[in-house]
Amino acid sequence: MVKNKILEIFKKDINKNYYENYISQLNFKKLSDDNKTITFEIPNKYLSNYIKTKFLDTLKQILKKNPTFKNIENINLSILGEKNSMKKQNTNKSKDIVSFNKSYTFENFVVGPSNEEAYTVCKTIVEKNSKQYNPVFIYSSTGLGKTHLLQSVGNCLLEKNKNVLYISAENFMNDYTYSIKIDSMPKFREKYRKCDILLLDDVAFLTNKPHTQDEFFHTFNELHSSNKQIIMTSDRLPSKIHNLVDRLQTRFEWGLIIDIKPPQLKTKIDIIKKKSELNGIILDDEIIQYIALNIDSSIREIESILVRINASVNLLNQNIDLGLVKELLKNQISEKNKFITIVDIIETITKELNIKSQDLKSSKRTAKIVKARRIVIYLSRKLTYNSMPEIAKYLRMKNHSSISKNIKKTEQLIDEDKDFEQLINSIKKKIETTKIQDN
Repeated sequence: MVKNKILEIFKKDINKNYYENYISQLNFKKLSDDNKTITFEIPNKYLSNYIKTKFLDTLKQILKKNPTFKNIENINLSILGEKNSMKKQNTNKSKDIVSFNKSYTFENFVVGPSNEEAYTVCKTIVEKNSKQYNPVFIYSSTGLGKTHLLQSVGNCLLEKNKNVLYISAENFMNDYTYSIKIDSMPKFREKYRKCDILLLDDVAFLTNKPHTQDEFFHTFNELHSSNKQIIMTSDRLPSKIHNLVDRLQTRFEWGLIIDIKPPQLKTKIDIIKKKSELNGIILDDEIIQYIALNIDSSIREIESILVRINASVNLLNQNIDLGLVKELLKNQISEKNKFITIVDIIETITKELNIKSQDLKSSKRTAKIVKARRIVIYLSRKLTYNSMPEIAKYLRMKNHSSISKNIKKTEQLIDEDKDFEQLINSIKKKIETTKIQDN
């Protein structure tokens, strides 16, 4: 069967976990008469959005390597049970580049102190057609929203009928080498040098690729001299991209360089709320807080756990509660945190702040004890499996709402007081280091 053949093709080139959790759920429906468009059915909207965002371009490249599917240009995903869920491909001039994910907009991008500058600059480029910042180079660790911003820019400018090119550096290279192979470089250059805006994702992929770097150098020069906007993303500064030729590094540094930092806890909570809302997943505040405290700052990790929650509810008919989320998250929580207990946290904090452990469970309200108690509560939620009611019971507090209030106050103090933030980070590091040594 065609379905089995296609899945076998994907299985060879895709990470086993990604294949089993996501790609294996693709159900082949049809191949267009011209062999350029392939359609799959997918169980739900959330999986559809996730695959479109993370895998669509990769799946297309994998298929193109197979003689049967070498002419594939478009991959459509139809949601199971929805009529007319497949829309025609955008007829914009940039249709032969990777499809834009319509769920990536400025409206559903969660803005916080860590990403506000990048968001504002991208929004300004779109709304004011500003070339004040050109090029724009956005860098951060993976999974912090760079692609979301690029696609938001692209989606907005497509609506204004601009010729938008969005592509990863890897696929720029693939397109370049393929164009050389079929003797089609004039067409390649026409495509890349006549656009209104170039959105290049993961530019660090150009590392150790001198011929591709040379071609992109001339593409960059042509666009920049024509006053066309260029926005690039990377996981590192231009100066840190290994074996990037000097002339490209210089050009990447001509404009504005912006760092997206990992989101603070409040922003992470807002991200979880927004993504849950967009995909029809109802989570209570305790579950949201647990996810935010126990998952790293990567938005991809947040999306991943929400996909798994969605699958558990829709495919396995499970109810969403804290127990389910703990079970789903247990393998994602760092090994170093697995054996940390409230007792470990209290022992470290009492030594650091020179107080007695019994005072933390008392009704005493001196400034020193209140401060220590808040740190215990905050780190207990961040480093252990304990729920808020469990922490409240251990510290002899009235109920879990007292725990929630203390966590919010601690987050506020972290934002406002750098010394307090450093103290918490220092204590956290000592707790983790001690447990690693003990184990």
